[in-house]
Amino acid sequence: MAVVIALRSFRRSGVSDWILQRLSAVIMLVYSATILCALIPSTNFLDWHAFMTQFWMQFFSTLVLLSIAVHAWIGLWAVMTDYITVRMLGSRGDLLRTILLFMIGLLLVVYLIWGFSIIWGI
Repeated sequence: MAVVIALRSFRRSGVSDWILQRLSAVIMLVYSATILCALIPSTNFLDWHAFMTQFWMQFFSTLVLLSIAVHAWIGLWAVMTDYITVRMLGSRGDLLRTILLFMIGLLLVVYLIWGFSIIWGI
């Protein structure tokens, strides 16, 4: 039973989740500000394309994509463990939560692969 609990929680602590969530939020905020500052002076396609295809911007976009995935995983994991419980749904609560978390994880991996292919033109 301890192995199953360890696998589902990935041996994280609440403090590390809190720090990762805040760090990912700050990264997304800085990225949003960067995009807004780049978008305000020029809105034509050539300038936008030149800005977004610079290596540092591709790297920053990749970092933001990873931040979004981490932020979403921690948030959805917390919601699932808070609201889909054995007490609420009986013996099926644990199974339902595991299936939903697996599907969310799979979807996040698909989004990451898709995002990498868009950013890096793979």
